[in-house]
Amino acid sequence: MHDAVSRIEAGAATHVGKVRRQNEDNYLVATRRGLWAVADGMGGHEAGDVASRVVVEELDAIAPPATAAELLASCESHLISANSRLKKLATARGGALIGATVAVLLIFDAFYAGVWSGDSRIYRIRRRRIEQISVDHTEVQELISEGKLSVAEARAWPRRNVITRAIGVHDNPELEIKGGTLEPGDVFVICSDGLTAHVEDDEILALASAHRPQRACDLLIALTLERGAVDNVTVVAVRFDPAAPAAVPPASAAGDIWE
Repeated sequence: MHDAVSRIEAGAATHVGKVRRQNEDNYLVATRRGLWAVADGMGGHEAGDVASRVVVEELDAIAPPATAAELLASCESHLISANSRLKKLATARGGALIGATVAVLLIFDAFYAGVWSGDSRIYRIRRRRIEQISVDHTEVQELISEGKLSVAEARAWPRRNVITRAIGVHDNPELEIKGGTLEPGDVFVICSDGLTAHVEDDEILALASAHRPQRACDLLIALTLERGAVDNVTVVAVRFDPAAPAAVPPASAAGDIWE
């Protein structure tokens, strides 16, 4: 176990919500390996629960890494394996689309990396500010990025839940990766879109800043349920101990540690 993870506290919670009959979300908390994830089976497709479970099973098979680069490479390799498994399963079931979005947080020594595909999100809270590390792989986000829709207009967009990337959809999964340097007091929140459909970023900031990870997760789930919880909802919170000494990165740039 490398130094950073010994100073990390994590919590997690999931709920089927108030409308769905089955929870198609799955999550992983593997703190000793510096790995946390949320997978969301694609709604409206066959066997979403199976899809998210396969993704989490593959991530849970990652061995304790010796380096950051090894951890990232293993994450990518296992997500490719999950994609292959889901494609084979879909073929065996007559070609049905079986997929899942995924958001993964990796931590090694003084560095973190987010890896994602789809609209499950990764947030970072630092110095009382919240930042969405991930960028949704959705049709509506593409329109926002192209300047064709405002954020306000996007809320009412009829196709706002159309996903453009996911594990199990294409022959080769499209992953996005973003990394940085850890600071004491950093809190990361990983969640399925069942949370962000009902809870605003500033509310995530308030609850995750004021409470320990498990309590924050429980309160975020409770708030979602109060507001109707039309989808499954899953939250993982990861906190880097603020009392720990500042993590000092090596001379190389933060992004290079993962290469």
